[in-house]
Amino acid sequence: MTDAEPAARRGAHPIVYLVLYLPFGIATGYVTVTLAWMLSHAGASVEAIAGLAGMGLLANTWKVLWSPLIDTTLSAKSWFLIGLVATVATLGALAILPLDPKLLPTFNAVVLVAAVAATVTAIAVDRLMAFDVPDHLKGQAGGWSQAGNLGGTGLGGGAGLWLAQHSGHPWIAGAMLAALSLACAAPLMAIHEPGRVGRGKGYVETLAETWRDVLTLIRTRIGLLACFLMLLPIGSGGLQQLWAAIAKDWGAGSDEVALVSGMLSGVVSIVGCVIGGYFADRIDRKRAYSLYGIALSAVAVVMALTVRTPLTFMIYACVYNLVVGFCYGAYSAVTLEAIGHGAAGTKFNLISSLSNAPILMVTLVDGWAETHLGAVGMLYVEAALGVAGVVVYTVVAVATRGLTWGVFFGRGKVRPA
Repeated sequence: MTDAEPAARRGAHPIVYLVLYLPFGIATGYVTVTLAWMLSHAGASVEAIAGLAGMGLLANTWKVLWSPLIDTTLSAKSWFLIGLVATVATLGALAILPLDPKLLPTFNAVVLVAAVAATVTAIAVDRLMAFDVPDHLKGQAGGWSQAGNLGGTGLGGGAGLWLAQHSGHPWIAGAMLAALSLACAAPLMAIHEPGRVGRGKGYVETLAETWRDVLTLIRTRIGLLACFLMLLPIGSGGLQQLWAAIAKDWGAGSDEVALVSGMLSGVVSIVGCVIGGYFADRIDRKRAYSLYGIALSAVAVVMALTVRTPLTFMIYACVYNLVVGFCYGAYSAVTLEAIGHGAAGTKFNLISSLSNAPILMVTLVDGWAETHLGAVGMLYVEAALGVAGVVVYTVVAVATRGLTWGVFFGRGKVRPA
């Protein structure tokens, strides 16, 4: 790789990654809360809204396909700015579309484009973070970045919904969020630019070098286990995509949804991500992720057993969001630990793409379960998926300890770390 191991240098404080990740979260929140609420009250079904959220998750699932472009062509900072401008433009487009369920195919298409643009900003930040953050702070950096992700989701959802409801003009919410997103580019000046992979080489050779580096990820035990762990429905937080759509099952109105999806969600998610990343630095990071996943399933069960009122909706939604923050902080810590340097954007988003597959699956299953089994059945289904995921990971991690690729293919080894 042309990118050498970073020298001993003082990088930017991990909190800058909160700001840089905000546009990604804002775009998600605007779709899953503000747009979901307005379309729900315009007559769209929960299943249709889950499908809308799924279009956004689809881009996150496949973003590994365009990650090599960020690693190998322009600088990471340039790609961040390109993705940011495109994200802002599509937010504006969503804001001015008429709220008509008949236009759901159009909404789906624009949401997909917005999600792709937002992933470009995230991939660029992931690359910057992999090179600028020292090993002992990877959990904290992961926590702060996911605080920006989930905090931005709360901001884009709650603030966006409040503005849309109280201004009388839905486009104002999109315009304000777009302006805020543009301002989030400021911290780029404080971060070291690592340069691109394969600088000075032909592009085909550069791509080959990138994928060789990606293969090193799955030749290590830590890389293999990280990839497998992210394929499981652990800490997926499917309900976060559906708060606006399922609020009516608890008798909650737009103000309650704005609180749990906005200001309160942003605060508790930021706290959860930072705490989750902090403690992930102090124990085995994959174990921390699994423990947080069990805690999230427990919250879903308690929520199912509790009387459904607007107050309990707010309380348990906030607790749920807090624990999702734990999970997301640990997720980034596990990923940063596994990827090393080199084609960092591609490797980070290979794992990230894997992690979005269960998020998409759990969101769609939650939407189906609410429609066919009711709110309580939906909560039990999500809890069962989380527990099953932790059990499967634990069994595989223990059963494969010390095994090599030769067990499956007759040659080669999986390096221990």
